[in-house]
Amino acid sequence: MDNFDFYSPTYFAFGDGQEKRAGELVRRFGGSRVLIVTGGGSVHRNGAFDAIASSLDEAGILYMELSGVQPNPRSSKVYEGIELCRRENLDFLLAVGGGSAIDTAKAIGVGVPYQGDFWDFFCAKAQPTATLPVATVLTISAAGSEGSNSCVITKDEGMLKWSMNLDLIRPKFSILNPKYTCTLPAYQTASGAVDMMSHICERYFTNTTDVALTDRLCEALLRTIIEAAPRAIADPNDYAARADLMWAGMLAHNNSCGIGRVQDWASHQIEHELSSFYDCAHGAGLAVVTPAWMEYVYRHDITRFAQFAVRVFGCEMNFVNPEATALEGIQRLREFFRSLGMPVTFAEIGAKAEDIPDMVAHRAQKPNGFPFGNFVKIHPDDMTEICRLCCR
Repeated sequence: MDNFDFYSPTYFAFGDGQEKRAGELVRRFGGSRVLIVTGGGSVHRNGAFDAIASSLDEAGILYMELSGVQPNPRSSKVYEGIELCRRENLDFLLAVGGGSAIDTAKAIGVGVPYQGDFWDFFCAKAQPTATLPVATVLTISAAGSEGSNSCVITKDEGMLKWSMNLDLIRPKFSILNPKYTCTLPAYQTASGAVDMMSHICERYFTNTTDVALTDRLCEALLRTIIEAAPRAIADPNDYAARADLMWAGMLAHNNSCGIGRVQDWASHQIEHELSSFYDCAHGAGLAVVTPAWMEYVYRHDITRFAQFAVRVFGCEMNFVNPEATALEGIQRLREFFRSLGMPVTFAEIGAKAEDIPDMVAHRAQKPNGFPFGNFVKIHPDDMTEICRLCCR
């Protein structure tokens, strides 16, 4: 295990009814004038917004709403939020929704005190040194942004889907009530499960040795998601399954299972191009890309892929031909994604093979665009081949 620093300051209030504490927690963490950041109308339909508003009213906290955040959140909404916070002298951001609302709030938070363009932080021109406090009320189990140091925004001009990662933007608190995920469409529940699993796989496939503890943490989370996701889809009101998914999503991305090991993130980088081109759900794109990436790189460490197959999917170890076990694990992952109703090919999300050169070129615009990934370094030709595997 490598040396590491681990900082995870977020206060979590988990369970049914915890949203009633929103006003109390905003006060505790220094807020008095709040911008509530939301997506579509779901937080109004499921009662989350009304519950939060009532709690803030009881605490005597002023609030305004910035709505309309879309999946693969856009820079235009961030600019709108920055201007609103400055004009109304707002001092706290409360994201109510999923990863898109949370990432938008995080970007607004660092943009308000900064005199330049917030996009400078995403293209490595500057590093944030201050932020408005951000908190979350989670209604979708997926991105893990409620406990992570990451933020992904798509710039409207050029559809550049880039990220920012630093501990400064970790939420002050996050309220997690699994009941708010019960009304999600099955597709969103499945997409969220894939997102969580990919976050874990990006950490699991490493070249760092002697990481037995974090291997086991990753495997436990993967097994939990594999068991809980089909139950939540079969019975949307299965609170236990919803609770397991909600907490697993947070643990998948707050880095507790990734410390002390070099992480990969190649699948995410490729998927960012896919969703920027086709605006597909992030989890759906990962369901296509992740198994294809695995097929392309598994020979780099057949033993680790065989371990994944045995420990996560219960495959029988073929000691004479461990490669067969490794390939079986990859196929079992792809079959699991399909069993959830997820796409597993380019065609199923409307992507086209003829667009692959443009996606590779688009990726090259990013600071340090190539190579990327750490398990195996991905160059333009490698990304091309992985995308071709997605077309089968």
